[in-house]
Amino acid sequence: MKLSSVLLLLLGSAILAFGLYNIHSMSNVTEGGILGLTLLLEYWFGISPSVSGFILTVLCYLLGWKLLGKLFLVYSFISSIGFSVFYGIFEQFDPLFPDIATKPLLAAVVGAIFVGVSVGLCVRVGGAPTGDDALAMSLDRVLPLDIQWIYLISDLVVLLISLTYIPVSKIIYSLLTVILSGQIIGVMQKIPFRKKDKEDSYSFAVEPNRESWTAGDGDISQ
Repeated sequence: MKLSSVLLLLLGSAILAFGLYNIHSMSNVTEGGILGLTLLLEYWFGISPSVSGFILTVLCYLLGWKLLGKLFLVYSFISSIGFSVFYGIFEQFDPLFPDIATKPLLAAVVGAIFVGVSVGLCVRVGGAPTGDDALAMSLDRVLPLDIQWIYLISDLVVLLISLTYIPVSKIIYSLLTVILSGQIIGVMQKIPFRKKDKEDSYSFAVEPNRESWTAGDGDISQ
């Protein structure tokens, strides 16, 4: 584990926290993935998101640990803690874009950029800031699909089912967000950060089923 990897994880966590606090929390755009699934479980069965969210997140990280190894858990812990700390810091200030809910298209696009770049950085290094990312990275390890398509499919399934209780008008902007953010995450895996990355970068978006993943500083499955 290198200092450069830790710094990238923290940078990604900071960008994610900034985007979620200043864009997503202000725009009222619903979510796919685990968050969207917890809302579905609450609507269908009355299960509190605090309970279902915790259980689902733990299961995703356990799956990641099983498939990706201990280093994955270390990186994920760093990015998750970093996200919580940075979000708490941003909460001490007023949102920069309090009226962005009146511009849902702009909110969807800008929000997708923040999520795509931030999560893309963390995943590139080998960490999962959220349970959704842990699940996507785990499935990418065993399925012949690039990670951006795994994000997209999982989010689309949840969002489409969410039509049982959410108006189509709200779902449309959420679809735009998850489509853009997923593609950006995939692109981030293919951008070389330095010359050495051409040979040993964390490029599982290109080679999802190779025997071991490398993050530039070691085997992610060790």
